[in-house]
Order: sequence, then structure tokens, then C-alpha cells
Amino acid sequence: MNPFLGVFFHWLGGLASGSFYVPYKGVKKWSWETYWLVGGFFSWIICPTLLATCLTNNLWEVLQQQSFATLAWTYFFGALWGIGGLTFGLTMRYLGMSLGMGVALGYCAAFGTLLPPIFKLFFPAIPVPETITEIASTSSGQITLLGIFVCLLGIGFAAYAGLTKEKEMPDAEKKSAIAEFNFGKGIIVATFSGIMSACFSFSLTAAAAIGTTSAELGTDTIWTGLPKLVVVLLGGFTTNLIWCLVLNIKNKTGYQYLASHARPEHANLVASGGEHGGGTESLSHGDHDLKIPRSGNYFFSALAGTIWYFQFFFYTMGETQMGQYGFASWTLHMASIIIFSTLWGAYFQEWKGASPKAKSLITAGIAILILSTIIIGYGTYLKGGSGGH
Repeated sequence: MNPFLGVFFHWLGGLASGSFYVPYKGVKKWSWETYWLVGGFFSWIICPTLLATCLTNNLWEVLQQQSFATLAWTYFFGALWGIGGLTFGLTMRYLGMSLGMGVALGYCAAFGTLLPPIFKLFFPAIPVPETITEIASTSSGQITLLGIFVCLLGIGFAAYAGLTKEKEMPDAEKKSAIAEFNFGKGIIVATFSGIMSACFSFSLTAAAAIGTTSAELGTDTIWTGLPKLVVVLLGGFTTNLIWCLVLNIKNKTGYQYLASHARPEHANLVASGGEHGGGTESLSHGDHDLKIPRSGNYFFSALAGTIWYFQFFFYTMGETQMGQYGFASWTLHMASIIIFSTLWGAYFQEWKGASPKAKSLITAGIAILILSTIIIGYGTYLKGGSGGH
């Protein structure tokens, strides 16, 4: 166990998650449901299956040895997480990368980190090493919990910065960087998305036996989380597939996967590259304006999906290094995502025109989040030093 290495892996995962939406800005003349599903196919099917097959021993034997309950609960919570993932895209649409991720992932951090050890008080059989009471009874556990609450404080600063920005900036300035900025609607969507997305943490908890079996069949400890992702992400893929196909049918956008030109009736929808609001071009109905850059769209969507997967690739690696305080992995992951997504938000000038107060708040929020990762890493280190595993 090496908690500081674990923190480093979680930061790499946060970098991947905080960056995955950037390639979607290169997608042109596709609807949201089209590029989201193409990217998701790489995120939820291709990457997890390929890397688990290459880096672990006997993937399919590992899965065949699992009980129906293990696979069913892992898949079920993965499907619930998929619902949160669907609305996560809308959060980016209404709040932008920095604020949207800050608010949504705040709920993820709180629910995904604290609920499993709390539930163990009432359901002792769930595969969580310690209850919240047992964690709080040791000095190392208290330091780790302190780090989690410091993290939530930093997220609160980030959300307050967004509220300040909403109140102070004129609509024209807010929407110059985020075309459909809407704080009220975005907060509602982010709340729902964050709570449902916390089910990913529950899914990984339910999949603990999969990692144990993988280790027993000779997989190096650091890779034992990869087989879990195959089942978890299959659940997420199911939810997203159904919803994207429903939207393809409803909006009559299913032709976009193979078409070379957009239909004239979708001109306004696809002029800015779908729902991410990535452009402002004026669109006529000529052949040139309606031409779909199909190869580029597949490339950018695949790149976004692959980057997205690597957040959990590194997450599972980090979790193997956190020992009994693996529950804190979720908070570390959320905090690092917010840090890197805020930096991308600054790069794309989402805070351009905001007041010094709003900028100071978001800066303070990021600093507090960085501090929280150090505190959690130290608490985990103390646990390791005292012989806990």
C-alpha cells in the first residue's frame, strides 16, 4: 500500500475526467445524442473490455466465478450511475465545465464517499471494510474524515463562486462563453446528476468480490479493479444506449451516424456542433454548410470517450493503494476532477468578465480542494503506518 502513489493515480484520473469533454468541442453538425453515444461506446464497452483483457488474468473466468447477486448488484448500480451520466452532459450545457463539474461532483463526493460506510452500520454484509463509527474511532480515520469535509467546503466555495457569477454578470457576457448558461436549471440538473452518479461508488463496492477473484487468479494487485469496470460500465452503457436511441428516434437524428450531410431541418440544431454550444457560425442550407465532417466527428468522439474511461482506469489503480481507507478514493477523485475542469474552464474563458469576488471564490475553492487531497493522503498514510489493511 502506498497512499501517496494512490493520490497521484487519483489525480491522473481527475485530469482525464476533467479533460474528457474538451474533444467534444471538435464535433460539428452532430446532435448531442449522436456524439454522446459514439463516445460512450468507447468509454463503456471497447476500452474497459480491451484493457481488462490485456492487463488481467482470465477475465472471463473471473466473471464466470461470480455469484448472480454480485453481478446483478454491480450492474444495477452501474445502470443507476448511467442515469446520472446522462444528465451530467446537460450540467455542462447549462453551467459550463468548471461550475458544472464543481456542483455535480460535490454531491458525488458526499454521497459516494460517506454513504457506503454509513450503510454498513445497518447492512453489515456489504463489502465495505469499516463502518463510519469504526473509521471515526481512530486518529487516522478522523484525519481522513477531516479531509473529506475540507473537500466539501472547497466544493461549496466553487458553487458559491458560480452563484456570484450568475448574479453579477450580464446575460450577454455569461453566454459568450457558455451559450445556454442557466444557473437555476443547471443547479437542478447538477443535483440530480450528482446524486445518481454517486451510484458508481456503490457499484464498485458491490463488485469487491470480482477484484478478489482476479487477484486469486494471479492478476497484479494494481490491475485487479479493471474487471470490475467491465460490469459496472456495461450497466452505464445500457442506460445511455436506450436514452440516446430514444432521442435519435424522437429527433430523427439517427441518420447522422452514416450521413455525409445534415438535413436542412436540423440546420439550427447542428450549427453549433450540437448541445455543447461550441460554435457560432451562421448556417445557410448550401451543401458546404450542411456537410458533416464524419471522420473528424468519430475521431473526436472516440478520443473523448477513451479519455473518459481513463479516469476510472487510474481510479481503480489508486484505490488499490489506499488500504482500508479506500472509501476516501471517491472524494479524492471528485476533488481532482473539479481542479482540472476548473483549469479548463479558465482556459476557455468561462470566468471572463466575472468580478474579482467571484474569481477569488473559485480560486479559494480550488486551493481548499488541493489541501483536502493532501489531508486525505496523510490520513491514509497514517493508517498504513499503523498496520491497517
